[in-house]
Amino acid sequence: MNYNDTLQWMFSQLPMFQRQGETAFKKDLTNSLAFSSHLNHPEQKFKSVHVAGTNGKGSTSHMLASVLQEAGYKVGLYTSPHLKDFRERIRINGKVIKKREVTHFIKKHKTFLEAHQLSFFEMTVGLAFDSFAKHKVDVAIIEVGLGGRLDSTNIILPEVSVITNIGLDHTQFLGETLPEIAFEKAGIIKKNIPVVIGEFQEETFPVFESVAKEKSSPIFLASKNVKSIYESDLKGIYQTNNIKTVLQTIHVLISKGYIISESKIKKGLRNVIKNTGLLGRWQVLKNNPKIICDTAHNTEGLKYVLKQLEDETFEHLHIVIGVVNDKKLETILPLFPKKANYYFCKPNIPRGLDEEILKQECSKFGLIGNAFSSVNEAYNEAQKNAKSKDLIFIGGSTFVVAEVV
Repeated sequence: MNYNDTLQWMFSQLPMFQRQGETAFKKDLTNSLAFSSHLNHPEQKFKSVHVAGTNGKGSTSHMLASVLQEAGYKVGLYTSPHLKDFRERIRINGKVIKKREVTHFIKKHKTFLEAHQLSFFEMTVGLAFDSFAKHKVDVAIIEVGLGGRLDSTNIILPEVSVITNIGLDHTQFLGETLPEIAFEKAGIIKKNIPVVIGEFQEETFPVFESVAKEKSSPIFLASKNVKSIYESDLKGIYQTNNIKTVLQTIHVLISKGYIISESKIKKGLRNVIKNTGLLGRWQVLKNNPKIICDTAHNTEGLKYVLKQLEDETFEHLHIVIGVVNDKKLETILPLFPKKANYYFCKPNIPRGLDEEILKQECSKFGLIGNAFSSVNEAYNEAQKNAKSKDLIFIGGSTFVVAEVV
């Protein structure tokens, strides 16, 4: 199989949560442990930092990778989902792995993958860990895919565990309340391994304290401990909390013997996009009219993003929006401004919500506009209608942003 054939096999034969939703979710680490054993436990051959949370874990992971790269370490970075290219998920010092590495890995282990019916995510985690071990990275930043306790990445023994924050997302898997979801995220806390909590939340912090105490894990609260922050090239007011989380995590790593100077911290935070290739976080695509996209897709993330949108200066606002079909619209649609022209669309994945249904649901909240059969059609119409002093915002789903960046 060539690279494209390999990807098609991975995407179609085995379930992929981002594309298909609930049917692809496995509440079990059995396959991940079996695959690790089959691969001769690659995750034990490199040091790691484990990052979980409802919002900000992607930005936090990229910032950490950038700082460690600037400090001279060879850094692996595993994140999900990807926006344009599958290989965005697996980077070493900011560079995606080679296509032939993907095809060779799948070809070599295809019999095992089929026999054990591994999910898309399980096999991708195995590929990442195998790649980091073979390339002898000094440390890998590993972003949790979903939850924490039963996520396929949760077979590592990290230098430090990081939990950015807790929000009501993926409740069908993780629980209906914030403490229930916090318990799932707290599953990445390991015995005697320090844990950094990004934000204090009254409902969830006692959960983390309890698990940390039980595991004899030192616990650090970034929002309390970090008093000053540095600037980053990742824009957006919501990045303030992520930067604090990164700084606290770096301080823990320094206490464990990592050599990371203040100048390297500053440089790493200023060069995240250049060093890691991160896309889609308050990303300005064009000016005149200004076009901004952001991957925020749940209540907590959208609150920050739409608050920042209010601070922009424009004559008319155009919003291109699409969502997945398991999104609780009643929790996010009230956040969107009524004074805007809306362009409703369906992201090009099986989980995408039909644009006409989205239009109908949005009308209940006073969000008025037209429906389009594709993201590009909606985006093109918005550009055609927008004047030079207008603003176009694109969001609602990672998959909508992926089609325009």
